[in-house]
Amino acid sequence: MREPVQLDLFDDQTADQLVLNGMYYERSSNKFISFVCGRRHFEITPVRCLGDKDWKEKTMRERAI
Repeated sequence: MREPVQLDLFDDQTADQLVLNGMYYERSSNKFISFVCGRRHFEITPVRCLGDKDWKEKTMRERAI
């Protein structure tokens, strides 16, 4: 008799890859980019972004891609 096959329903192949979520600063375009589940959602220039100056500077430093 064969043993039953057990599937791992929570095995995610993309777990090894970095999936972006949140707001990032893209140096090449000089824009803030919003990512949702790894997909680009929208982009905005730093001048039009509504965040305060400290938040913008911190995001540009720590979340630059």
